Amino acid sequence: MAEDTKARMEKTIAALRDEFKTIRTGRASPSLLDKIRVDYYDQKTPLNQVATISVPEARMLLIQPFDKSIISEIEKEIQKSELGLNPSNDGKVIRIAIPPLTAERRKELSKQARSIAETCKVGIRNIRRDGNEELKKAQKGGKMTEDELKAKETELQKSTDKFIQDIDKILEEKEKEIMEG
Repeated sequence: MAEDTKARMEKTIAALRDEFKTIRTGRASPSLLDKIRVDYYDQKTPLNQVATISVPEARMLLIQPFDKSIISEIEKEIQKSELGLNPSNDGKVIRIAIPPLTAERRKELSKQARSIAETCKVGIRNIRRDGNEELKKAQKGGKMTEDELKAKETELQKSTDKFIQDIDKILEEKEKEIMEG
């Protein structure tokens, strides 16, 4: 299997893990706020570049902006996000209590996680298709025999199956985390 094909599949798995970090569970995690961007000098800037985000206790996030003047902007962006969080500030820091998830919200988040995982599986299969096309071109160009082509296609399929299994395992872990909360 071509190295770039395997690298692309690994990047897809890494993207899945990153995406799952932003899905809320019952616990506080700074990565929950990774998608939040705030206006800072007319530039949409990631929250973690304009503030320190810490977890003082299991269900609490603490955000300390480097520039106190943007505290209300940060608060507004968190409220606008789809995280369902309610920030409060004291003029210096923003505190976010992470409420326990309702059963309905857990189901929604689990469904969202499955959808993201399915998109990744489609991505893996598209990469496999591209890899197979490259192999067939190489065989037509006389760079490999029919037997070598079959062997490479089998290897690519085995690798694809392994990556799909990895996605299923990552999804299972995330769903367990969401349901435990």
